[in-house]
Amino acid sequence: LVSADAGSGEIRVGGHDLATEPQAVRAAIGVTGQFSAVDGLITGEENMLLMADLHHLTRADGRRVTAELLERFDLVDAAKKPASTYSGGMKRRLDIAMTLVGSPRIIFLDEPTTGLDPRSRHTMWGIIRSLVTTGVTVLLTTQYLDEADELADRIAVLDNG
Repeated sequence: LVSADAGSGEIRVGGHDLATEPQAVRAAIGVTGQFSAVDGLITGEENMLLMADLHHLTRADGRRVTAELLERFDLVDAAKKPASTYSGGMKRRLDIAMTLVGSPRIIFLDEPTTGLDPRSRHTMWGIIRSLVTTGVTVLLTTQYLDEADELADRIAVLDNG
């Protein structure tokens, strides 16, 4: 996934050379922060289409990807409603769906279940598992040891920092 050769000074991310292919490296990475990037003033669908525009997808591809991700994340019924009306779990699902618009192969999830009710948390675990089964590498930060135990192949613990 990420490889570095100290002798050559080469760094590769997702198979792309950081020095010569920085755009490809950026395209390979998706980030869902601890705090939602969802714009509550527009609909869920509009949030998705905005991300499609930012990824320079054609109008047709943007609409197709948006429809597929809204279906995958069970947001079709709410798609035309302002995102400010979404529950916490729906906003987190929309946030991750927005991250997936560009089909990144490496995703950073910063505490994706913090503040979610148990049902939404379980749903999020399923989403994370499904990402991994499709070949996406997920780097997850969490304060919940049961979550790390449930989802992680490898665990690193930060102490005093």
